[in-house]
Amino acid sequence: MASGSDRNPIIIGGLPSQVPDFDPEETQEWLDSLDAAVDERGRERARYLMLRLIERAREKRVAVPEMRSTDYVNTIATKDEPFFPGNEEIERKVLNATRWNAAVMVSRAQRPGIGVGGHIATFASSASLYDVGFNHFFRGKDEGDGGDQIFFQGHASPGVYARAYLLDRLSESQLDAFRQEKSKAPNGLSSYPHPRLMPDFWEFPTVSMGLGPLGAIYQARMNRYMEARGIADTSKSHVWAYLGDGEMDEPESLGQLSIAAREGLDNLTFVVNCNLQRLDGPVRGNGKIMQELESQFRGAGWNVIKLVWDRSWDPLLAQDRDGILVNKLNSTPDGQFQTYATETGGYIRDHFFGDDQRLRAMVENMTDDQILHLGRGGHDHKKIYAAYAAAKAHKGQPTVILAQTVKGWTLGPNFEGRNATHQMKKLTVEDLKGFRDRLHLPIPDKDLEDGAPPYYHPGRDSEEIQYMHDRRKGLGGYVPTRVVRAEPLQLPDDKAYAGAKKGSGQQKIATTMAFVRVLKDLMRDKEIGKRFVPIAPDEYRTFGMDAFFPSAKIYNPLGQQYESVDRELLLAYKESPTGQMLHDGITEAGCTASLIAAGSAYATHGEPLIPVYVFYSMFGFQRTGDQFWQMADQLARGFVLGATAGRTTLTGEGLQHADGHSQLLASTNPACVAYDPAYGYEIAHIVKDGLRRMYGENSEDIFYYLTVYNEPILHPAEPADADVEGILKGLHRVRPGEKGEHTAQILASGVAVPWAVEAQQILADEWNVKADVWSATSWNELRRDAVEIEEHNLLHPEEEQRVPYVTQKLQGAEGPKVAVSDWMRSVPDQIARWVPGTYQSLGADGFGFADTRGAARRFFHIDAQSIVLGVLTELAKEGKVDRSLLKQAIDRYQLLDVAAADAGEAGGDA
Repeated sequence: MASGSDRNPIIIGGLPSQVPDFDPEETQEWLDSLDAAVDERGRERARYLMLRLIERAREKRVAVPEMRSTDYVNTIATKDEPFFPGNEEIERKVLNATRWNAAVMVSRAQRPGIGVGGHIATFASSASLYDVGFNHFFRGKDEGDGGDQIFFQGHASPGVYARAYLLDRLSESQLDAFRQEKSKAPNGLSSYPHPRLMPDFWEFPTVSMGLGPLGAIYQARMNRYMEARGIADTSKSHVWAYLGDGEMDEPESLGQLSIAAREGLDNLTFVVNCNLQRLDGPVRGNGKIMQELESQFRGAGWNVIKLVWDRSWDPLLAQDRDGILVNKLNSTPDGQFQTYATETGGYIRDHFFGDDQRLRAMVENMTDDQILHLGRGGHDHKKIYAAYAAAKAHKGQPTVILAQTVKGWTLGPNFEGRNATHQMKKLTVEDLKGFRDRLHLPIPDKDLEDGAPPYYHPGRDSEEIQYMHDRRKGLGGYVPTRVVRAEPLQLPDDKAYAGAKKGSGQQKIATTMAFVRVLKDLMRDKEIGKRFVPIAPDEYRTFGMDAFFPSAKIYNPLGQQYESVDRELLLAYKESPTGQMLHDGITEAGCTASLIAAGSAYATHGEPLIPVYVFYSMFGFQRTGDQFWQMADQLARGFVLGATAGRTTLTGEGLQHADGHSQLLASTNPACVAYDPAYGYEIAHIVKDGLRRMYGENSEDIFYYLTVYNEPILHPAEPADADVEGILKGLHRVRPGEKGEHTAQILASGVAVPWAVEAQQILADEWNVKADVWSATSWNELRRDAVEIEEHNLLHPEEEQRVPYVTQKLQGAEGPKVAVSDWMRSVPDQIARWVPGTYQSLGADGFGFADTRGAARRFFHIDAQSIVLGVLTELAKEGKVDRSLLKQAIDRYQLLDVAAADAGEAGGDA
């Protein structure tokens, strides 16, 4: 065994210097005893004694530091393995059939004329890990609850399909439609786990690597949250996340381990398939990824189970009295183990066992073939079962199982352990024959030599197929399966929105606060109030939501075990095991994972939750945009609030906080319904319609994104003739022009609407121009409507041609159209081609910066005076006014001097 500098230190930095030695003589006796053990019995015996002392100290509740990592052997000793309740022979036959069909499906998908490929090697390495789960652990949904939630590793999807085929859940024609989702519809199978593409099969999208582990942690937490609040009984649900060791390089994979440990999520198990390879090479060629991950998970407070070697190693390890074999295992780097997976038994004898006579003696009675088949633990059903059973039994901590495998295992020498195996999609005839022989399948040579290789099914009445069905029946049904049992919610009537429709009177409030007031009224509703899940990344006070603290409280499974520093304040910080608010800390990624878990609860557990995630606008679609795609893919629903939106509203924060493009990013997500409202009554109608579309009859798999601002403005009451259809479709007129010789139209969104109203007054008073002001509540929805209509017209030329909503709305509006917002011009430019007449946009293109609101808007030329210039410019182009007026306007308003602008409204966090 390694010693001294060859071994990782148990205590980093030495002994604790502040602990006094009250009995130096006794201390010296202990040290002398250790020295004697080293001198008389050797370092390895002394090391063993020290480890046993540490173990006994823990048994006696003596606090000792955790070791960062343990030896490179199985955590569960052979003597401690439980009885394996399955029929291993039958399970091996099942697995062999699954392995064959998974590989053949990918190979057939790579046939000439198709060439869509797939991945073979990942499932080949993890097949046994899944099989034990399917046969003995994964709970289905037939008992009426949510069953287990399983995050399958994306690249292993062929194996899941192959197993479903054996169970008659998928047909041969469906396997042949792998990765041909449209051309072979409705039989097409998605490349990876995609609930949106296969909504009755997959539950969780996982192939955007790193998001699977993050999502699994927050799914396990959401299960506890729902149970604590009495919404659903999730006590039987266990969350399993299957991950790759290369995937653990993603920061999202390890970034939120602490919350799982902190909240004691023993309903969560990570299974990391350590095949030692990334996509193109070793994960840690010169190191040991299992040891590295063990230290990281242990440090984060997880229970770690290492599953390194299969049962063929047990006799060798039993002989290892002096620890020389364990030392060799500890000191051999992963790159070398990968090489051993591709070499002969003789090579392994010479290079692994051959450099020490004691090691060589251990295997002198073994043949080269026996040495070659010294296997990895992730391929041994009994060892896997022991690890899974220990994980399920462990209490108080989440568990990670680190299972070593060989990438491409059983696929033959051209695949196993090769650096290129991830990219290899096609099996040659010789590969197929060798693969068949290894799996002992009764497939004749001629079936492999002529045409595409066949799928293998042992027969519906065969012993192994009946075994599979029986196991799934005993575990509550087939997995993966996605079921939507939730009923439509009874939604509030108009009374819940009355406050927002009254306006703000003489009080100036930001649209963030207008939304918060709507939310507060909705959370009082007896029917759906408890289903709202407010989520924020440590910014509730910033968004004016501290008013929720006393009543809704912040969720913490441990409650509040301290006196809050602000306990005497009316809006004191309050935590509770049954709290409604999720305060996830400064982690937008964690908050978005909570959003997704809550937003898909209607399917996962049959109980709808209404997440409301509020965040600094810049840190939504820019920082966590990949997760919003995950949300769309998982068919999650809810409200996403980009607060402090806009490029010029967050005056002091500067470039990194100045969001002028989230609306554009949101437009790229097909499931996202994005709005940029200006007034409280608009917000009320948008939220009401969002609840109807997401949680009412004929619910849709969408989510709502509202950008709201922190600039206080006066909110008018809803007019009697409010154009509700226009509000929801994206454009309505809020203020007609009253006087002026020339006419124009100003289209504005969000915080820019008050600037447009001010510009309207200036144009009337000083330039004889009558301008109508329109609130463009959603540039994105206007464009989406127009694109859909344009495509319909393209494909139906014989029918009466439809007209986009924005074109209809502006068809009779006279004069040029000038669009303005606190976004880059690309946002309003989305509708340019469908706007009748001349159209110009003003926007905040470029980087934001810290300054007053007035100065920033003057710099970007989007303030009221710049809007005036924009309107006059378009009128001059049409010959309605003389061009000399443009220079007059520039000079009059000092538009070239940023410092000349009025500073504008100051403050207003919410």
